[in-house]
Amino acid sequence: MGSDYYELLGVTRDASTDELKKAYRKLALKYHPDRNPDDADAEEKFKEVSNAFQVLSDPEKRSIYDRYGAEGLSGQGGFSGFSDFNDIFSSLSSMFGDVFGFGGFGGRSQRVQRGADIEADLELTFRDAVDGVRKEVEVRRRVPCSECSGSGAAPGTSPTNCPTCHGKGQVVHGQGHFIVSSTCPTCRGAGVKITDPCKKCRGRGLELEEDKLTVTVPAGVEDGQTLRISGKGEVPPGGGIPGNLYVNLHVEEHESLVRKGADLYVEVPITYPMAVLGGQVTVPGLDGDIDVEVARGTQSGDVKVLRAAGIARLDGRGRGDQLVRFVLEVPKDVSKRSQELLRELAEEMGQPVTKRSGFFERLQKKKARKR
Repeated sequence: MGSDYYELLGVTRDASTDELKKAYRKLALKYHPDRNPDDADAEEKFKEVSNAFQVLSDPEKRSIYDRYGAEGLSGQGGFSGFSDFNDIFSSLSSMFGDVFGFGGFGGRSQRVQRGADIEADLELTFRDAVDGVRKEVEVRRRVPCSECSGSGAAPGTSPTNCPTCHGKGQVVHGQGHFIVSSTCPTCRGAGVKITDPCKKCRGRGLELEEDKLTVTVPAGVEDGQTLRISGKGEVPPGGGIPGNLYVNLHVEEHESLVRKGADLYVEVPITYPMAVLGGQVTVPGLDGDIDVEVARGTQSGDVKVLRAAGIARLDGRGRGDQLVRFVLEVPKDVSKRSQELLRELAEEMGQPVTKRSGFFERLQKKKARKR
């Protein structure tokens, strides 16, 4: 292979590691066998640029190459030392990651296992949700077996590398100019073989555990929301990243207040005299009863806003409001004296109630007054 490695990658001789990676990625994608089936020239080019990158990305090999050329690298580890594409991709993946963007070619050490997520339910009082609270939640999850420490092998024994995939968990087959990666049929992707399985977990490496975890519920949560507790889910056998715990919140309703987001709503009845003359009513609030002024001439359905009397917002941007809606209360039963006074008031207002007039009759009178 007489081509200059720097020229193959299209970089200068003082190119940085990042520049080498960028150049190689572009060429590797261009000549990758999966993108160029039945193209022997592309396959050969892919091998050449991969070999060049493998040398120049290694400081020791690059120094030797700069001083003595490719001949000085005899026995230092070009592609001639690999038996098949599986070794090629494994070697490149270990020093460069999944540069190809295709996935599936790295060794088993490149694939970090992640445990499963779990869910739990937590009941909260209305006040718990408003103020925040720390509560215990019961969970059931699979954890590494206490007998074999998650290895799946009987105590005193250890799993061995799978003889088929050599611990990689995947096998790579060369079919003509195609490169096909698949899960190892022998170990089913585990990369290991267990000849003497643990009796407690039957080789699974996991056992079921019931546990109680303390959850911090922030102030301002709502019914139906879910808290994510990172790393409190299941742990994968053999180690890895634990899954998450998702806690579904169920908040009790308040006996008088209705919550919408950070705001609170309450309806309060007022009498006709109070609506006309004004006055004061007492309404329930978060921290006890609140005296609210009723303005003169208040109409049924009018709303008064009590600023910052609501619930603390989860994002920390202050509190919501409490909205008081006034509803005119009409008594069904009144005394004779009250009836007489109401009739007198009606006469005073020019709205006698001794004779009922129809809608169209009242409309005609209204038009006549406008003329």
